[in-house]
Amino acid sequence: MHAYRSHTCADLTKAEVGQTVRLSGWVHRVRDHGGVLFIDLRDHYGITQVLCDPDSPVFAAAEKVRSEWCIRIDGTVKARDESLINPKLPTGEIEVYIRDIEVLGAAEELPLMVFGDQEYPEETRLRYRYLDLRREAMQRNMTLRSDVIASIRRRMWDKAFREYQTPVITASSPEGARDFLVPSRLHPGRFYALPQAPQQFKQLIMVSGYDKYFQIAPCFRDEDPRADRSPTDFYQLDMEMSFVEQQDVFDTVAPVIAGIFEEFGGGRKVDAPGDWPQIPYAEAALKYGTDKPDLRNPIEMQIVSEHFAGSGFAIFAKLLEQDGTQIRAIPAPTGGSRKFCDRMNAFAQKEGLPGMGYIFWRDQGDGMEAAGPLAKNIGPERTEAIRQQLGLGVGDAAFFLGGKPASFERVAGRARDVIGDELGLTDKDRFAFAWIVDFPIYEKDEETGAIDFEHNPFSMPQGGMDALNGDPLAVRGFQYDLACNGYELVSGAIRNHKPDVMLKAFEIAGYGEDEVKNRFGALYNAFHFGAPPHGGCAAGIDRIVMLLADQENIREVIMFPMNQRAEDLMMQAPSEPTSDQLMELGLRVIPQDS
Repeated sequence: MHAYRSHTCADLTKAEVGQTVRLSGWVHRVRDHGGVLFIDLRDHYGITQVLCDPDSPVFAAAEKVRSEWCIRIDGTVKARDESLINPKLPTGEIEVYIRDIEVLGAAEELPLMVFGDQEYPEETRLRYRYLDLRREAMQRNMTLRSDVIASIRRRMWDKAFREYQTPVITASSPEGARDFLVPSRLHPGRFYALPQAPQQFKQLIMVSGYDKYFQIAPCFRDEDPRADRSPTDFYQLDMEMSFVEQQDVFDTVAPVIAGIFEEFGGGRKVDAPGDWPQIPYAEAALKYGTDKPDLRNPIEMQIVSEHFAGSGFAIFAKLLEQDGTQIRAIPAPTGGSRKFCDRMNAFAQKEGLPGMGYIFWRDQGDGMEAAGPLAKNIGPERTEAIRQQLGLGVGDAAFFLGGKPASFERVAGRARDVIGDELGLTDKDRFAFAWIVDFPIYEKDEETGAIDFEHNPFSMPQGGMDALNGDPLAVRGFQYDLACNGYELVSGAIRNHKPDVMLKAFEIAGYGEDEVKNRFGALYNAFHFGAPPHGGCAAGIDRIVMLLADQENIREVIMFPMNQRAEDLMMQAPSEPTSDQLMELGLRVIPQDS
């Protein structure tokens, strides 16, 4: 017999009754029923109930074991009485009578329990992550993650892609976040960088003639943490294709993403790729207040400025006298109660705005009445025009925000989500996808007036060089994101592969030719040697698994994550280097004021 097990803790059924077996695993829990010890023995695959009574020669040894001790047992498989069968377990029809027991690894007092659903502080969970990972929910999440990645690889190979590995130590590149720098020992005073993404390398692979590339790629960004983003590193499905246009990329990656959500989504509805809308960035910002809208929520915001211009509501009327301002309405079907309206107004105040105006419509017996402070100020004619524009009726409400869109758009988008959730309008049993397209390439700093890249600097501008000779803020890129349920899952672009267009694009953002050649020399030079048109995208693995696992915090689907302060509490990173290490690298640490 094998030294540790003849079966896993999920294998045994009535077919093995009477056999002598060997199992190894962890003590999930111990129950003493009138002198008979029942032990739930757990491994990665499942749980088997084993038991020991005072007649067993190892009863005294079995009495000593505690939760999370790692043990091996030999025993005889027995059928459970009909009344004691546990239909929730694959092994629920049998139990194993212990004949021999060996402690493989004793456990000290536990800082957190593996058995049960107790909540523990995140600090405790991350410090003792190896215990946290033993819990059923975490085992399920990590297994899901592994299965998703395996399925992605199969699907990409089926589409004639090949997987190639790119370096994980390279040169610094401005791609929207801070680099992690790595000092060079052999070249004192010079630094490598961990790649924010394999962006330049995958483009160079296309220039090298490989046509279709993909990789499950690690990416490193020194970012501020969020619930849906790791502050240090993450993994993405990275892909690139030659001789393609934007729609070709959509047609390639959409079935892969849809297939993953159909396979692992637990029966939730997945919109067919052919039904995924393509929404211009400006339209998404207007209707949803975000470039990653949750389309499970049917609410669409609308501009209602004309109904407030010159009205009796002085706040909005005066706002509209300023350039670039507008009033936007958020319809709230079934939200027509003062209590709900007051609650949403309080929400806006918590988000940093003075408040959120509202109108709600109620039945007065002899007709419909518009209620709320705004309705009184602007009068029945304007109120009725708003109601008709928004398509609302009795029992409905509308909320209003005004100013320059940049000042309220984020809160408006959040309010839309909250309204959809609280009023039960959002379909929680669905994955709703949308391509966001026509991203602006440039943005203007309101204080300095300087033009800089708003999004990926490597995107091909729509219209090419002609577009770059006009108003930079009007330039749109062949750049796209895929949103799902309020999260950005995929980001990509058709790349700028022409040297003259590349130089012009960077010149507009303040990068001179010498700087472009210095920072992107390999890519710039390669484009002089027959670069093909190419494009691709990257899909966030962690975020995909987070959605599939129905989690709101990305750390629940990463095996060894950092905390909110980008610290690894288990490995105690970041740590202070030794004097010898600093000396070897030619570095000196400057103390920071606390």
